[in-house]
Amino acid sequence: MKEKKQGLIDVQVRHAWHRIYRMYNQKALSRGLTISTGFILMNIDKTGTPSTSLGPRMGMEPTSLSRTLKSMEDQGWIRREITSLDKRKVLIFLTNDGLKKRNIVRDFLVDFNDKIYKRATTKELHGFFKTMQVMDEIIDEVVRID
Repeated sequence: MKEKKQGLIDVQVRHAWHRIYRMYNQKALSRGLTISTGFILMNIDKTGTPSTSLGPRMGMEPTSLSRTLKSMEDQGWIRREITSLDKRKVLIFLTNDGLKKRNIVRDFLVDFNDKIYKRATTKELHGFFKTMQVMDEIIDEVVRID
């Protein structure tokens, strides 16, 4: 069996994500950010992003998202605007300070990805993305069954 030689696939994915998470956390903290604030900064569009779409996009619970957005607003990284058409809809925009923080996050993410693309072959990357696609399909099948 292949898994005895290299381990279970899900264990390898979890191990890699844990290491990536720790790396992101270390880099974020050294720049006055958190992983959550970094992901939020990367997910806010120039034209504004509804606060209700951020949670599902990032897999965050509403309470945690609200607390993080409040902190980001207090630090001057985001601003909220109520839309004129629907007073219930709130859009989140980046401030100039938020754009600066976003650029820090983007530069780190691009650099990390560039390092991977330079070290891995095209064939290896193709295999990786294909494997991730297969995993997504299998997860969808399992979730539908349960």
